[in-house]
Amino acid sequence: MSTLRPALPRLTQLLIGLFLYGVATALIVQASVGVVSWSVLTQGLQNLVPWSFGTLTFVISFVVLLLWFPLRQRPGLGTVLNVLLVGLFADLTFAVVPEPQTLPGRILVFTVGLVLLAVATACYIGPGYGTGPRDGLMLGIHERFGLPIWKARTLIEVSVVLVGWALGGDLGVGTVVATLAIGPLVHPLIPLFARPAQPAQAEETQQTQPAERVRESADAGVLRP
Repeated sequence: MSTLRPALPRLTQLLIGLFLYGVATALIVQASVGVVSWSVLTQGLQNLVPWSFGTLTFVISFVVLLLWFPLRQRPGLGTVLNVLLVGLFADLTFAVVPEPQTLPGRILVFTVGLVLLAVATACYIGPGYGTGPRDGLMLGIHERFGLPIWKARTLIEVSVVLVGWALGGDLGVGTVVATLAIGPLVHPLIPLFARPAQPAQAEETQQTQPAERVRESADAGVLRP
């Protein structure tokens, strides 16, 4: 019980961050002005299989997580919850938020979604429970092959966007805006949401050190959703 009590605020922040991440992702998709890189792939795959956006988000996240093991990455609690919950929260948002019908409405929904995505990213990274599966893939490539983080990120995202676009995903102005803006938006938020582990949780923190490296990548302006 004494161990759980100091961990509760961190767990709560993690869950709030993942909830907001799913909501933000859905808002950007609903805006229909271009989606973030991995959502381009998700939308493209929706043209091939009759699954919801959230279900495909889960499947993609799980497959990406499997790629961690040959790259010698270790998932944390935040990684597992990211895989399980983000797609679910996105589908719930699709069920209650209609697609805007006017261009000003689309721009507004996209802007709200993008800002919320930045807040959500800092919120779920802050407790230090491990990176999301996509960030872990980036870090694994960086450490395994010696590529700079920004090159690893660029390689992954360009590949994902091209495959998704070829399958019919929504590549638009919003994709470019999100790609360029999310790093600078997240950067000042990381210190605000950082919630270091208590000394009694040192072992847990050692197991989720990739979150620290994601913070460093955000400080370098290369963190992407």
